[in-house]
Amino acid sequence: MRKLKLGRRPARMASALAVGLLMVTGLSATSATSANAASSSASAAPELGVRFYPDGNGQCDGPANPPERWVTAPDWTTAIRLDTDNRAGGCQLAFGIYDPSNSLAGLNATYTWEAEPGSDDSQCQNGGTKTIPIKPFKTFGDLIRVDTDGRAGWCNLTFALSGRSDIGLDVQFYGDGGADAGGQCKNYRPKDTYDTAYEGHPVTVSDDTDGRAGGCYLSLRLNRLF
Repeated sequence: MRKLKLGRRPARMASALAVGLLMVTGLSATSATSANAASSSASAAPELGVRFYPDGNGQCDGPANPPERWVTAPDWTTAIRLDTDNRAGGCQLAFGIYDPSNSLAGLNATYTWEAEPGSDDSQCQNGGTKTIPIKPFKTFGDLIRVDTDGRAGWCNLTFALSGRSDIGLDVQFYGDGGADAGGQCKNYRPKDTYDTAYEGHPVTVSDDTDGRAGGCYLSLRLNRLF
């Protein structure tokens, strides 16, 4: 009887198996990476973002390069400094909340930019109430433009939250170079103290910077109240 010889597997078949193994191995690694990334996002803390940059002379100090900064709650955002006056240009400003884990579901946040009654409203451009977007990706609300100077009056910036009673937005607003005493930073609090916006309690700060010495600093923090 003729014996059956066990020959070598054809080279093409071996190559196909090797490729198949690589594909399965690669798929498993990719799936594990994706699962880890999803798990990480599901537990990630929200971040608060500020977009701030000048459109003229250097009257807008702070995170202008890059113009967008994000911090993880409950850290404070990098302070921005408003010191607009009669020089050309002003400051562009917007806010956003990044919520990859949907931990802020139900929360609504806004900022309102408007002139004090009787003021020259051309100092408070792109005014009105803007939504602070709360998204699983990083984005900002509509830009407002700060261009206060020697014209009559000033601009009010109001932060408001609704839909959740356990979340607050802490607001630091203070001056330097005598700006507080000179009335350029209205509704200010001493440095390192703050007011908190929460449901039913908005917070308003007012910018009346002009050619007088000093400017106004603004910093925010997203925080859980209880």
